[in-house]
Amino acid sequence: MKIIVNGDPLDSDAPTLAQLLEQLGKADAKVATSVNEGFVPKTQRADTPLHDGDRIEIVAPRQGG
Repeated sequence: MKIIVNGDPLDSDAPTLAQLLEQLGKADAKVATSVNEGFVPKTQRADTPLHDGDRIEIVAPRQGG
């Protein structure tokens, strides 16, 4: 399926958000995620299905001042 991750097109066969993060090497990273502009908590990623055309955002927290 074709999805958009952080603004870039991606072909993926990951059925869930958790599996997409695993494919991208971010399964253990501390990140915030959203699907189609809706926040998805870490506890719900395994239960969040992905569909063709979904827009996923993966954001890592940054420190600074």
